[in-house]
Amino acid sequence: MTPAARTQAAIDLLDRIIAAAREQGAAADTLIARWFAERRYAGSKDRRAIRELIYEAIRLCGERPESGRAALLALVERRPELGDAFDGSPYGPAPIASGEPIAEAGTAPAWLRAALEASGLGSDEQSALLERAPLDVRINRLKADPAPIAAGIPGAVPLPCIPDGLRLPSDTPVEQLPAFREGKLEVQDAGSQAVTLAAGARRGMRVIDLCAGAGGKTLALAAAMDNAGELLACDVDRPRLSRLAPRAERAGVTIVETRLLDPGREATMLADQQDRADVVLVDAPCSGTGTWRRNPEARWRLTPERLGRYVATQVGLLDIAAALVRPGGTLIHIVCSVLDAEGAGQAQAFLDRHPGWQAEPLSLGLGTPRGPGVRLTPLNDSTDGFFVAKMVRPC
Repeated sequence: MTPAARTQAAIDLLDRIIAAAREQGAAADTLIARWFAERRYAGSKDRRAIRELIYEAIRLCGERPESGRAALLALVERRPELGDAFDGSPYGPAPIASGEPIAEAGTAPAWLRAALEASGLGSDEQSALLERAPLDVRINRLKADPAPIAAGIPGAVPLPCIPDGLRLPSDTPVEQLPAFREGKLEVQDAGSQAVTLAAGARRGMRVIDLCAGAGGKTLALAAAMDNAGELLACDVDRPRLSRLAPRAERAGVTIVETRLLDPGREATMLADQQDRADVVLVDAPCSGTGTWRRNPEARWRLTPERLGRYVATQVGLLDIAAALVRPGGTLIHIVCSVLDAEGAGQAQAFLDRHPGWQAEPLSLGLGTPRGPGVRLTPLNDSTDGFFVAKMVRPC
């Protein structure tokens, strides 16, 4: 493909991504994969170049652009040499006309920038949310000793403060590594590993992962428990939860029981678990503001109303979780968000609703104290953005 054809392909894909963000459709990665699957003629260099153009434009544009062309023209303003591809050739974009709409550069929509600032995140913190994410993995101690695994992967660097974490070169083909195929490695961001460790799960405990999804944190909990105890993984999303069983089998995890919950009936379906759990982990659905490095178009999807629904969902889940914790047990509130409405404010609101519960200070070696818990950010911790609080039920 010519540079002009690659640029037009990026414009076409950005149009689809913008429409999907507006209509809450498929994620950018999914749309890009589908597009390439339909166009086998695009070689690996073409695919790489097109993806780089797309994600560079997405990261640049704070407000959702009117069109893919407007997004690319914003990129041309930063990199004028890209304008040469607007040559009007048969497979390329039309020449740039005077007065064309150009997307606005920025970190996020204006309302969201204000929310980030109100949550104590200045311009440097906000910009770091959009940097490229590193590639982190967790060594599965149920199957491997960390030292030889780390030594066997070129360029692997141990993650500070995370005993089983490694950071790999970004181009490492993880799924092709023998250690991955043998269940000795799981791809998991350093921040995700750190906040899971905050649970303090140990051998023989009774633990509930209330929003398990596909089970990334569930598997980490099982490893921390040395595969001994009771671990109940719950979710309302059948397709995501169904991915846990094969992952657990590959990882050698045998203590996980899964339970699909009906939305709105979670408390009833968990009545048999009331007052029994040593630890309940609530990795609640959230805005995902801490994961923009991986999904930068997500900030185009978020609205104040959508954020409000996430906050309300978190309130309900935390109250359901509280009833499952035994006296003296702990509730772990986690969100991959850096907004106080979902993090520090949400945890404090829980403590206000539940007299006698206390926040236990966390010493993760990462993060900054924020309200009753700790917040991790890309700028300060080189992780995805997270908030975690550990709250203890009175005896």
